[in-house]
Amino acid sequence: MRFSLVDRIVALDKGQSISTVKNLSLAEEYLQDHFPGFAVMPGVMMVESLVQSGAWLMRVTNDFAHSTILLKQTRAVKFNNFVTPGKQLCVTVKTHKWGDEECTFKCEGTVDGNSAVSARITLQQCNLKDRNESLAKTDEELIAKMRELYGQLWQPE
Repeated sequence: MRFSLVDRIVALDKGQSISTVKNLSLAEEYLQDHFPGFAVMPGVMMVESLVQSGAWLMRVTNDFAHSTILLKQTRAVKFNNFVTPGKQLCVTVKTHKWGDEECTFKCEGTVDGNSAVSARITLQQCNLKDRNESLAKTDEELIAKMRELYGQLWQPE
């Protein structure tokens, strides 16, 4: 199952930072079990929102050169507030260290101006064909889908 935890990109400075939003709706599947009677966004989903935001920054900065971006490490993760249905998680990701294959970011998610989650994450980028040449077509398809989705998420004024 794939969760899209970025609804919109609101600011983008290639190679430097990205700001995104996730609008939490009671219709999110995972809220049915987390928790009955007190629906809150699971911490792992908050972190995934940080990861997806950082991945968008990497994709755009590198002109979608890689099909796959994976979480390599999380550090200093802090959960400070709940994200409840009807609220908006505002994510800011700033580059700490940019490398050829991996990048480290300082991330924060806020709700109503108050910190909900913060972390330092390291993401690694690659193409599937680097490990298996027969997956070159899959790389092309994934990149095309990401370019299309990016067009929906980022609409600068």
